[in-house]
Amino acid sequence: MHSPLTRRGFLAAGSGAAAATVLPGLSGCSALAGADSDPHTLVVHSQLGTTAPGSPTYLAALDRFRKENPGLKVKNLINGDDLAQVYETSRLARKEPDVVMVNLYDKTLAWTDVGATVDVKDHLDAWGLRERVLPQALAAWTDGKGRLRAFPYFATNWPIAYNRALLDRAGVDAIPTTGDELISAARKLRAKGIAPVTVGGNDWTGQKLLAQIIQTFLTEDEARHAYSTGDFGSRGAREGIDYFVTLRDAGVFADKAQGLTSDTMTTQFNTRAAAIESAMSSALAKVPADVARHTEVGGWPLAGGAAHDKPTILRTYTLIGFWISPNGTKKIDAVEKFVRFMYRPDTVSRFIEESGRDMALRSDAVSTDFPLVAAAQRLGSEVSQVLLPDVYVPPAAAQPLITATSTSFTRGTSAAKVRAALETAYRSA
Repeated sequence: MHSPLTRRGFLAAGSGAAAATVLPGLSGCSALAGADSDPHTLVVHSQLGTTAPGSPTYLAALDRFRKENPGLKVKNLINGDDLAQVYETSRLARKEPDVVMVNLYDKTLAWTDVGATVDVKDHLDAWGLRERVLPQALAAWTDGKGRLRAFPYFATNWPIAYNRALLDRAGVDAIPTTGDELISAARKLRAKGIAPVTVGGNDWTGQKLLAQIIQTFLTEDEARHAYSTGDFGSRGAREGIDYFVTLRDAGVFADKAQGLTSDTMTTQFNTRAAAIESAMSSALAKVPADVARHTEVGGWPLAGGAAHDKPTILRTYTLIGFWISPNGTKKIDAVEKFVRFMYRPDTVSRFIEESGRDMALRSDAVSTDFPLVAAAQRLGSEVSQVLLPDVYVPPAAAQPLITATSTSFTRGTSAAKVRAALETAYRSA
């Protein structure tokens, strides 16, 4: 794993010798050649543009923006999961793009603090955009020093999707709301050759579901403490781990879940090989229509004595934001035009209507062509929201937690070993 970005790393890379040491291995990365000193060229670095949900809408938005601003060129750089590393490398070379579209997680948590990106709070107010943003999103993107890391944009709901047709085939009369009901449903589904809960136990999807289940017995403050410090020794955390292990060893999760990925998970659910998945909005938007019409969304079943009174879901407002780089401050007029355009109600509504995206901005648009996304947006008092730990996990612990997740989903791993794996992930933080 690459070490997280630090101020010392930036200062060291400022000298020619240090930069030569740091950069050669990544000299072919697209963003290194991405900076453009031309004040009439805006360079945007994004994960949108290929197969990522919302890419066609984003590319169409760029075309409209170019037509409305004929004197301003836009260079669109695209990376996938390696975007953060590519951006950091380009920043070390002082060739970073002007605007970065990425989520608040892992490496990006440190960017504003070490000067890789700038505080955008004053720009938000000067450009009159504060009222466009949901208050929850502003809170989520603001760090402990009151700095707004980026302009919030994508959000997501993260419920549990239940294929009612498969549950009915297995003789499961109702959506499970308790752990006992879930275990009973899993046994009936397996008897029919159907995997119960599919999950990417070897990647971020499994890590999020594990965190959600552990929080069954934790208040929000207790969860924040556990994921900020790596201390899973409280009574509630231990009870949550015990609950997870009980479900796992009862066969609730798909076979060999510790080796599955998010792609495997969505494929199993979308092809009716599995009846249940923990699905964020982008996954819900991909569920085929013939499966979606038989699918309901709800929360994760609770155990007796839970800290919550309703099945739980996750929500986050930090999925994608517009970060401004130091290079971007030199073209702030162009950046303003771009952000204003992307914040316009008509642009925002297209992401909702055409791509089924949840947004961190105010909008009256509805995802009518994405019924499961719309259903998740309507979930209210029938579910309880638990903490998404992303902004609290130290960057150095993020990837080790994925390894700990795979260990945790391996059947037969004791609750004590699960706890040890989770706490070990924080030792390098």
